[in-house]
Amino acid sequence: MDDQRPPEQDPSAEELLQRALIDPQAAVAMALKVDGLALAEALTVVFHGRLDLGTIQTYVANGRHGEGDALGASSLLRVPCDLDLGEAGDRDEAEAAYVEQARALRDALVAADTVLAVWREPLAAVAEHHVQLDRSTELRTALPAHRLMPLALVAPERQLVVTVVCGARPLSEGRPPMGIACAQQDVAHVYPLPDDPERCLEDFLERAAEHARRTADRLGRQEQSVRRFMELNGGDFADTA
Repeated sequence: MDDQRPPEQDPSAEELLQRALIDPQAAVAMALKVDGLALAEALTVVFHGRLDLGTIQTYVANGRHGEGDALGASSLLRVPCDLDLGEAGDRDEAEAAYVEQARALRDALVAADTVLAVWREPLAAVAEHHVQLDRSTELRTALPAHRLMPLALVAPERQLVVTVVCGARPLSEGRPPMGIACAQQDVAHVYPLPDDPERCLEDFLERAAEHARRTADRLGRQEQSVRRFMELNGGDFADTA
């Protein structure tokens, strides 16, 4: 298991708001830095408000980023857990709502990173090979839900991907629902975040094996159907047209 450092202590509301500004003049983008993570090491949450869309969209990037940093689209993972400050009556209420919602997402990221770090060793044991960390925002393997962070465990020999996924809902409703997604080619399943990794991996491999058997049976029936059709066309049958 990697050396796990405890996350930084929660800053005060004013400190959190002040350090969040990427562009103080435009004030359309704010960043929240999450450090001391066991696996990701550091993440940056970017909240981007757009009046034309009427939303404050959430993005997550690897590493620490702040004012003056240029982040391309390929570095930002869109996370469907947006800020909602619509109920705020003034700036003070908006500040309090921002702090509460930003902390909810921060707590979710810390929990997700911790759980993913716990999964690393069991996955390596199942894969019987080194497990890689994929920090890209795009995965080749399809997932059944949205990703929470641009980090995934990958067992190349098994073509198996494990990552944290979440449900889409505003942060005003609290920490988003999360789970651990296991995916392999066209098989995927989401397990509860606190579930036992060994049990989940055993269950998933059984699911993948059953899917492979069903696929083989289906392809066999399709092949048999084509063979029978070819026999009909090659036989001495009356024209029914």
